[in-house]
Amino acid sequence: KNGVSRFISKDTTLSKNPAISSNKSSMSVSTGDTEVDNFNGFLSAFTKSTAMILATELGDKTFFIAAVLSMKNDRLAVFGGGVLALYAMTILSTMMGMVLPNLLPRQYTHILGGLLFLYFGVKLLIDSKSMSHKVSDELEEVEDDLLKSNKKEDNENEDSLSGNDEENKTSVMNGNDDQRNYQQMEVVPGWEIVFVQSMTLCFFAEWGDRSQIATIALAAHHDPVGVTVGGCIGHTMCTGLACVGGRLLASQISEKTVTFWGGVLFLAFGLHSFIFES
Repeated sequence: KNGVSRFISKDTTLSKNPAISSNKSSMSVSTGDTEVDNFNGFLSAFTKSTAMILATELGDKTFFIAAVLSMKNDRLAVFGGGVLALYAMTILSTMMGMVLPNLLPRQYTHILGGLLFLYFGVKLLIDSKSMSHKVSDELEEVEDDLLKSNKKEDNENEDSLSGNDEENKTSVMNGNDDQRNYQQMEVVPGWEIVFVQSMTLCFFAEWGDRSQIATIALAAHHDPVGVTVGGCIGHTMCTGLACVGGRLLASQISEKTVTFWGGVLFLAFGLHSFIFES
């Protein structure tokens, strides 16, 4: 009983000690502040990453690749391959941004990221002045590249059909309509082929793009989880829009307008980085 009474009295004394009580309350307050700061950091990174992807990817080469491929192929295969490649690129870019503070002091990476945003913003605004209100040239470039690729595949298929079977040659010479239609029949690529084609084209088109560099800069001094999640959601929205109605939308997109507002957004990120995050 004496031991219990001493323990109770000691605990009561500790609870009544104002210094200990204040320390406990300060620890709880600091823990709550840390959680709020972490959430605010995640939300800021998420918002900036999503907005940056939407501003740079709408009307970009990867957008047009998904739009053109969806015209003649399975849209789900095009969407799956495209977003998988862009997710991988986003994760890779975020990891590169996380490594930068280990190579350079965080203060320098912060300044470098802000300068990159300002540089891209000014460059896009300057480029927009020399553009006219017409459809982006990248759409025509993507269509030409895919057309050349499809012609090459068609020639290979024709060679394989005409060179392997002697009876096919004989029947065509004799005017067999069924065999001629068989040879001229268009070979539709399978789901796996479309998936791999979309994934490969989108991955290499995104490598070295300004959205990749901007993602690296964001991850260098923002919450990497927020940057990754925001980037993936932004890519999902852009690729999904391209697969659903990208060709029609692409024909209405003004390259000058997209480039101008992309430059404005990058300038806003750069100024915000130096003014509010220094």
